[in-house]
Amino acid sequence: MRRPIIAGNWKMHNTTAEARDLVTLLRPLVGKAGAEVVVCPPFTAIAATVNAASGSNISVGAQDLFWEDKGAYTGEVSGPMLRDLGCRYVIIGHSERRQYFGETDATVNKKLLAAYRNKLLPIVCVGETLAEREAGHALEVVGRQVREGLKGLEPDQARDLVVAYEPVWAIGTGRTATAADAQEVIAFIRRTLAEMYGEVARAIRIQYGGSVKPGNIVELMDQPDIDGALVGGASLDAVSFAAIVNYDEK
Repeated sequence: MRRPIIAGNWKMHNTTAEARDLVTLLRPLVGKAGAEVVVCPPFTAIAATVNAASGSNISVGAQDLFWEDKGAYTGEVSGPMLRDLGCRYVIIGHSERRQYFGETDATVNKKLLAAYRNKLLPIVCVGETLAEREAGHALEVVGRQVREGLKGLEPDQARDLVVAYEPVWAIGTGRTATAADAQEVIAFIRRTLAEMYGEVARAIRIQYGGSVKPGNIVELMDQPDIDGALVGGASLDAVSFAAIVNYDEK
């Protein structure tokens, strides 16, 4: 059985004080959750978030990392730095990184390997744009992102991987892929992973992301291949995020 994983991507929100307050509110609300709970603050709030989450069932992740462990890379943050702060997870290849900062399948792959080298668990994001979907290329695009992004990853490493399917047209737009649409693409991702890793693909967790809310989480989680959610805006409110985490109590 794959344990569900619900991760909150705070994006460029929350100062250290706001991060502490949010986690303090969240802790008792998700303390009995069956799903794994992860929050991903901005770099500046990671230490405060780790401290606020200490002793709870909330893990902390980063929103990105650089592919080298050290060097003359002004403005970048490395895997060893994230481990030193207490991160367990790291998001790689989010569509906003691809759209605004030039992320490619090749850089996603380099960052993935850096995460494993530093014992960080990657949440690798894949997803098509609206134009790609309307042109009938959604599966082609997502398949390429999976194969190129995970190149060089061994089966024993892939077992701990989390993949997040985030259709770009549904991120922050209020539009959500139907549960059936999400299941179709996520089932395709699992078939692609099976071609790459055989039976290990059955253990890999695949999330859906893109305007996930308390009102649609149950329908999404009822799908056989959806193992969780990567949550954006709704993760900035403790009550809303807890309702998503505790979807199985509805």
